[in-house]
Amino acid sequence: MTGLIRIAPHRGDHRVALRAAFSLAVPLLVLWALGRLDLSVYASFGAFASLYGRFDPYADRIRMQAAAGVTLLSCMMLGTLVSFAGLPDAARVGIVAVIAAIVTLIAHVWRWHPPGGLFAVFAAGACASLPATAGSFLVVLVVGGASAAFGVAVSTVIALARGGWRIAPPRGTRHPAAATGVVARGVDVALTVAIGAALAGLAGLFLIGNHWYWAMVAAVAALGGAELNARVIRGVQRLLGTVLGIAVAAGLLALHLPPLVTVLVAVLLQAGAELYVSRNYGITMLFVTPLALLMVELAVPADPVVLLRDRMLDTVIGVAVGTLVAVASALLRRRRA
Repeated sequence: MTGLIRIAPHRGDHRVALRAAFSLAVPLLVLWALGRLDLSVYASFGAFASLYGRFDPYADRIRMQAAAGVTLLSCMMLGTLVSFAGLPDAARVGIVAVIAAIVTLIAHVWRWHPPGGLFAVFAAGACASLPATAGSFLVVLVVGGASAAFGVAVSTVIALARGGWRIAPPRGTRHPAAATGVVARGVDVALTVAIGAALAGLAGLFLIGNHWYWAMVAAVAALGGAELNARVIRGVQRLLGTVLGIAVAAGLLALHLPPLVTVLVAVLLQAGAELYVSRNYGITMLFVTPLALLMVELAVPADPVVLLRDRMLDTVIGVAVGTLVAVASALLRRRRA
């Protein structure tokens, strides 16, 4: 219970929040000015790159953000390809689960922070769910790529302004882990995430239908802790935070905010999420949930009741599946030990 409600100390999170908010605000405002907020999801996924390496030295942070940006853009392109190919939804779930495993392994070996493949699953799953044409690839490349590059550029400018940039080789902890045990552990985590994501996605697909990737995201989040206790706490925090976040989202959607106001609210929610993401995951979800729903509403307007219902049910499914897989994985490791 202590881990569930504990709020970690403040470690300069306001600076990260401001940087992340700015990295999201500019791409969204550009799209608003162009009258293309329907492309906002791609800009949002690209902006995820700016969230990496928050506690790392500037050089390591920028390298990590650049690598994460390329990875996220690749996930968006793969998701778009899956949609363009018209594959069955079950196949899309399987492909996104494989992407989850690959990115989780990359993040583990290269010591990325935040760890895991949650952002990649979100980006790939959402793009796989959106209608795609031949022209969609260029749109994703330009909008998503520009947003990711802008986020990295913001970090670079800050580093130069503060004199923190050093042209030096990456630290040893950022090289691929040489120890066989570390790589083996990464493979084990990646396989566990793939299984959890696939099962959650299929359950979400057959039980709910729409937004099946939300169940996959919730499962990956529940499997994000290093040990079983941390995973269970993280899953419960995501569930409780989502419930409260849905209440906030319901109020915001009921206001029928103008597009520009919606963008500004989304930016504030992004800042709020970054203020607490390393301190209490449950509080973070209080901001992330309405942020995600507002982005979906901007890109693909839908019945708010359906959006809220699907978010709740997919989260329950994802957390339940992720927690069960986490327990099963822990039991298997104990037997092997």
